[in-house]
Amino acid sequence: MKNKQKNNYISKDNSPKNIILSIKNASYRYSDAEEDDYALRDVSFDFESGKIYAIRGRSGTGKTTLLSLISGLERCTEGEIIFDGKSLKDMNLDKYRNSDIGIVFQSYNLLPFMTASENIILSMDVSRLKIKNKKEKAIELMAKVGLKETYANRKVLRLSGGEQQRVAIARSLSYNPKMIIADEPTGNLDKQTETEILEIFKKLAHEENKCVIIVTHSQNVCDTVDEIYDLKKVK
Repeated sequence: MKNKQKNNYISKDNSPKNIILSIKNASYRYSDAEEDDYALRDVSFDFESGKIYAIRGRSGTGKTTLLSLISGLERCTEGEIIFDGKSLKDMNLDKYRNSDIGIVFQSYNLLPFMTASENIILSMDVSRLKIKNKKEKAIELMAKVGLKETYANRKVLRLSGGEQQRVAIARSLSYNPKMIIADEPTGNLDKQTETEILEIFKKLAHEENKCVIIVTHSQNVCDTVDEIYDLKKVK
């Protein structure tokens, strides 16, 4: 059975484009499957700096696969993905993930035996940033996402879900990436906290000129973003 990807594009304005990421006819076919068994097929999207996007679709439409391709965890079997003018095929993907893009997960993916600031500092270390006072920088990033300095020395498990997600966002900003990718970042949060987290993402896009891409099922998220891309599987 052939699975073909169809996408719809909803735009709220006609402003000039400043494209940071282009997905060009990207497909991902299972390597151990029959010829026409695709997780994602023939998808083309453009993403601009300074905007916040939602990618939505039912289970099985390839949202997780698309994120894996964008983050360089998987490679397109057909088509290509271009970031800041360069094909991911030609880039050092470890450096790309540790310098150019920040990733935020639904389950936060913080190390529970570390404090909030230690989680952020670890990200700086992985990125090999040369910063004189990394804890001071971590506290600065935490303030940006609405966390007081007193939270810096708290173990992650002593934080609420919303607080942990703020730490996760601060961690993703530790090396000042051009793009933030978020996988259901508000899926575990109540509506009020979701709104607060979305405000952080909006500021990152609109005030710091970052490209923010959110995979979501939330209508609240879709009502907030600048652009919506729908993934639909057509049998």
